[in-house]
Amino acid sequence: MRDGYETREFWPFECLRCLHVWEEMYVVRRLADDHGNEVEVWLSSGVPVQPPWVGASCPGCGDYRVTSFPTGYLARHPELMAAPEPEPLAAAAAPAARPVRAPVVTRTPLPGRLLVAVGAPVALFVGYELYRNLVVAAPMHH
Repeated sequence: MRDGYETREFWPFECLRCLHVWEEMYVVRRLADDHGNEVEVWLSSGVPVQPPWVGASCPGCGDYRVTSFPTGYLARHPELMAAPEPEPLAAAAAPAARPVRAPVVTRTPLPGRLLVAVGAPVALFVGYELYRNLVVAAPMHH
């Protein structure tokens, strides 16, 4: 191998199962020999790996249904990246408090609108079926 160079490429991914978004950095070595044959070697953390479009898996759930964005997409759309974890509050900052009992939640009855919304379509369906079977399908007497 005679000629070659290295580049860093950042590949953004999204899991289609859990919608986790992340970005991985690869070093790509492009090499050419005396005959003009070119080869690419993909490295992740210094270890040769498959190219990112082959067999990527989600670090969150392990699923292989993963899609990639164009290079630099996440830099232009930072809202897709997960927010950083908030720092925990210092234990000394919060005074010790008595445990608070959760309020008792009473269940409200179902509103009449819900019964009408469910009952009206059922009544229309039953009425249509009766009309179709008794009036339309019945033979006419002359």
